Amino acid sequence: MFLSSIDKKDINQLPITHFPGEIIVVDTMVGFNQVISDIKKQHLLGFDTESRPAFKKGVKNKLALLQLASDKRAWLFRLNKIGLPGELVELLENQAIHKVGVAIRDDLVKLKELKSFRPGGFIELADYSNRFDIIDNGLRKLAANILQVKISKSQQLSNWEADKYSNSQLLYAATDAWACYRMYKRLKDVEGSKN
Repeated sequence: MFLSSIDKKDINQLPITHFPGEIIVVDTMVGFNQVISDIKKQHLLGFDTESRPAFKKGVKNKLALLQLASDKRAWLFRLNKIGLPGELVELLENQAIHKVGVAIRDDLVKLKELKSFRPGGFIELADYSNRFDIIDNGLRKLAANILQVKISKSQQLSNWEADKYSNSQLLYAATDAWACYRMYKRLKDVEGSKN
């Protein structure tokens, strides 16, 4: 059903995809308070983070952005503007709300630099995809393999601490989290059909 490995040449043949839903940027506590109860109602969320790239060896920037996505909405939390509010920490610790992403260990290390917490309900897509004999487990390769789409990485090294995000940045950030959500759902469906 899925390839164990996928070639860059094959990925480039695939149609490019973007998150098709509503993107909500959360950069004030007022905005945060307006969305958090809606997010807490979700049972599954795609998850990702972004930092401003450091082009000097040994320099690491703090997390600037936390992305959570359902099928219809993506919430982009500007951590460099609002920090890591208590209710967001509770969500990250909540075992009942599954948060699925790729290479989440690094994301969690950086999140804990902002505030100490005990992560709960996280699912590493790279590990889960191993059940399907998928070896290539970076986000772009997984999306190509599981969803048969190409994800653009053109904004990966953009400034995530910019005062205002470009439309390209918004789409990139939302798409990465949403793709994790979609891939997990697809793998779950395939697993369900086998049983």
